[in-house]
Amino acid sequence: MFTRVLLFGVATALAATSQHASASSHREAPFIAGMPRVDGTDFYMFRSYESGREGFVTLIANYNPLQDAYGGPNYFALDPEALYEIHIDNDGDAVEDLTFQFRFEQTFRGVALDIGAGDAQASVGIPLIQAGPIGPGIEDDASQNRVESYTVDLVRGARRSGSGEPLTVMSGPLAGETTLRKPVDNIGSKTIADYPAYAGNHVYDVGIPGCGNGRVFVGQRAEGFAINLGEVFDLINLDPLGERDAKNSIVADKNVTSLALEVPVSCLTDGEESVIGGWTTASKRQMRMLNPAPEGPNTDLPDTVGPALEGGAWSQVSRLGSPLVNEVVIGIDHKDRFNASHPRDDAQFATFVTNPTLPALIDILFRDAVGADASIAPSNIPRQDLVLAFLTGIPGLNRPEGVAASEMLRLNTAIAPTPPGEQSPLGVLALDLAGFPNGRRPVDDVTDVALRAAMGVLCTVTEETSPAFAPLIAARDCGPSDAPVGTAPLTDQVTESIDDFLGGFPYLAHPTPGAPQTASRR
Repeated sequence: MFTRVLLFGVATALAATSQHASASSHREAPFIAGMPRVDGTDFYMFRSYESGREGFVTLIANYNPLQDAYGGPNYFALDPEALYEIHIDNDGDAVEDLTFQFRFEQTFRGVALDIGAGDAQASVGIPLIQAGPIGPGIEDDASQNRVESYTVDLVRGARRSGSGEPLTVMSGPLAGETTLRKPVDNIGSKTIADYPAYAGNHVYDVGIPGCGNGRVFVGQRAEGFAINLGEVFDLINLDPLGERDAKNSIVADKNVTSLALEVPVSCLTDGEESVIGGWTTASKRQMRMLNPAPEGPNTDLPDTVGPALEGGAWSQVSRLGSPLVNEVVIGIDHKDRFNASHPRDDAQFATFVTNPTLPALIDILFRDAVGADASIAPSNIPRQDLVLAFLTGIPGLNRPEGVAASEMLRLNTAIAPTPPGEQSPLGVLALDLAGFPNGRRPVDDVTDVALRAAMGVLCTVTEETSPAFAPLIAARDCGPSDAPVGTAPLTDQVTESIDDFLGGFPYLAHPTPGAPQTASRR
């Protein structure tokens, strides 16, 4: 492990470029675009910066993208026929050592109203998931027509064959239970008068087998990244050297569903290596048979069967580690394969990193904007600098000893968290060593950082900048002359700040309400 002196040298060398925004992975592959409930959108992994929680790592996996707050009457339940997972590799071999498995269940209570009088009266089920106000306590649910619950198991070793034990609630109304309750989405202020208080009552102190205590929250959150998706996919219809706060995020009023865990650092590391790798996946059963008569008489199936019967082994359909990889690095004809793959097999995708197409597209689209009369794409092919950024971690920052090249988010847990008021959206590029690409925090501007990495920022630093930078220089196989715009302050022009998030767990802001849409997100 390199020393903090080297880490500071790396950060100093990279600090020449800084600005702001943030991005993610929404509807990134053809197959998963039709399965939003198991579409992973963002994965965060960072040392907790809430006061008094510095000895923990926060893991947040977001699913079900681009939720419109008014999307009733069903809103955005998670899939009870899916397996949601957060994986940790703590020895650098590209194989999970710890897996947190989330399974969900829906219970419909059959809330009905008596309609009519006398012989004409009938008890009729209501068309809504609520018949009146809900909350603020988790037991204040008498009018709730659909209840979502979930379990979390910690599996050590291989995700499918390792031994698993459930997390247990340590306090409150569910103390001693291993089945937790998920809050209803933010329907509106008439249904849930105080959503922050209601959601806060669904943050559970839990016992983690073999690890001590932590915290869990699963529920709707405000979309945690800022970007104009339409302009990005319209051939990057932006001014790359424009004002960083020139545009508003078109997804600012959208919500997502977060699976959030806070886990002791000592639980996640192996005791020798301080760098951990993390990623999230969702899996579905391999077989599916549609029921032509759901929830009704059927001569072939029980009358309790819903619209489909699912069975067989689990098959992975969604994968997300570092942001933007499947979205803008992997070729569109390989995106479904990437979502079904495992880090240990990532050699099959190496060409997308060593011979990337994104810089060539940027060259075509941005050359005039940066005033260049020749190609602005980095010329060092194969791109060893991007191998460091995406597949191994950066020497001296977050590269584990003996690392197997593979795509995942990597965090050096030996680096202390940066206090909220001092966090820079550009993370390491702005001397904030606790930020992206050393893990990822909500405020980190991964779009701008990734854009600059693609255009060669790692090639632009020299030993004159910092003598401690030698290990990275030796590994990257490029120099300043290979990256014509490597020091340019490239930006997608969309910004956000630490004030857009909560100061503590689960960190992402409270969701936009369905009605009226006037409540604060913080």
